[in-house]
Amino acid sequence: MVYLNKIYTKTGDSGETSLGDGTRVPKTHVRIGAYGGVDELNAVIGVAIACGSLPNKTAEVLTSIQNDLFDVGADLCVPESDEPPEYEPLRMTQPKVDQLEKWIDANTEKLTPLNSFILPGGNPGAAHLHLARTVCRRAEIGVIALAEVEKINPLVVIYLNRLSDLLFVLARIVNDHGEADILWKPGGERSGE
Repeated sequence: MVYLNKIYTKTGDSGETSLGDGTRVPKTHVRIGAYGGVDELNAVIGVAIACGSLPNKTAEVLTSIQNDLFDVGADLCVPESDEPPEYEPLRMTQPKVDQLEKWIDANTEKLTPLNSFILPGGNPGAAHLHLARTVCRRAEIGVIALAEVEKINPLVVIYLNRLSDLLFVLARIVNDHGEADILWKPGGERSGE
């Protein structure tokens, strides 16, 4: 259980913060950037839910994902170690990835097939989900950058990769199962060609 009875601690005033294992690092550390990106993604998903234009089932799925993203942040804030931990850290698991894949498959079956890329947008709920998808891709890149310099749980990258796919699928679901998607026109509306 997490208890937050005081919001400010003043321990970060010098530009450092503590990881989940107590290690102090600069706030510019790649690990802080990685789980900060996941936190931003969680907030953007919260905005998508709060916009009020998502179907109840989609909002329920996204709320479940928000909980998972706290688990991802907890995973990332405790560095992997060869030493036996004092307590077992929370880690992303394969069943969570499997659940995303099930949601992707179930929703993809309901979509109009694509014959072009689509422009991010449509109705407000879909636009918010497209924004969440792009933030998810950036968060994934931040975690990959961390994995290049430190050992991490590889399921975190896989989870974020699948999540961006699911957010794309859900954006299309919210856009009238793809019927209201706006297709990309290569070259745009060029005149005189």
